Amino acid sequence: MEWIFRRFGLRLARRWTIASRTGPGGGPGTDEFPVTLVRLRDAQGVEGFGESAPSSRYAENVDSVERFLGRVDPSRLSFHDLPGSRAYLDSLSPGDFAAKCAIDIALWDGAGRLAGRPVHALLGLGFAEGRHVTSFSIGLDTPEIIQEKVLEAASYPVLKLKLGSLSDRENLAALRAAAPVKPVRVDANEAWKTKEEALQALEWLAADGHIEFVEQPMPANATVADRVWLKERSPLPLMADESYRHAEDLAAVRDSFHAVNVKLVKTGGITGGYAALKAARDAGLKTMLGCMIESSVLIAAAAHLADLTDFLDLDGNLLITNDPFRGPTARAGQLSFADAPAPHGLRVVRGEGAPV
Repeated sequence: MEWIFRRFGLRLARRWTIASRTGPGGGPGTDEFPVTLVRLRDAQGVEGFGESAPSSRYAENVDSVERFLGRVDPSRLSFHDLPGSRAYLDSLSPGDFAAKCAIDIALWDGAGRLAGRPVHALLGLGFAEGRHVTSFSIGLDTPEIIQEKVLEAASYPVLKLKLGSLSDRENLAALRAAAPVKPVRVDANEAWKTKEEALQALEWLAADGHIEFVEQPMPANATVADRVWLKERSPLPLMADESYRHAEDLAAVRDSFHAVNVKLVKTGGITGGYAALKAARDAGLKTMLGCMIESSVLIAAAAHLADLTDFLDLDGNLLITNDPFRGPTARAGQLSFADAPAPHGLRVVRGEGAPV
């Protein structure tokens, strides 16, 4: 197996800010998000593409990703043996999930191309055209810019609003000025530090009448007792994000959330994402696939798991201006492979400026 990996800066159409990156130790947001792209190629010329979009929330970045990738012996990877390839990666480090994600996705892509099947078929899943709708994310900003963003997103039927600033009430009001009754999902990104503060915010949000659910209202290190207390009193469904990284986290969230948000960079790729979704669904929790700021490679990888979800938040590639790949579309928010440029694997192809 031959391979190449390169870092690449995804340019944001709008400056991106979330609660965990503001205030002390945070910053004013970012205009570019760095990712690492991977291409594997076997001796027969079959290729597979992967991507890592690491998050500093989990003490990962493109430098840590590239350090891990530098330790990988590509001769130990095979499109014919995905479990063995994954076992090898796990033998190198107990963590580094963002880095493992890039290779895992590339392996599934190559395996699908080799088999002449899309990835979801290799997993024993379908993909229901016409059913999967992604939300469109509105990051933290001034109320004036929030309103502009919402108007720009008029074609998307569901919005996701980032909260966790001193302007939360003004920002929701600005959103409602532009979209009075559109369904909204709220992501607090661990912003409310106590259960009492979180409950007060949830009661305020519930009065809106069109909030679907709230992601991660309290920090991931909040006690289970506090999370259970909040769930019992919450007027809105609660979804675990930072509290649910892997299937092994199920016991910690089963009784304190109504749903979980699975992201491939948290789980280490398609292999871990599939396991995390299955575990949550088997436990009776609702499921969502989420994303970071990503290209069409990671978005496509997640889309192949869409039939295991109740909700989708796969808009990372819709927020950028220089996607180096082409894959599934999301016209008016509806995720579709109908016009995907490749028939097998992830169903993506390189676009202009792809570095791998």
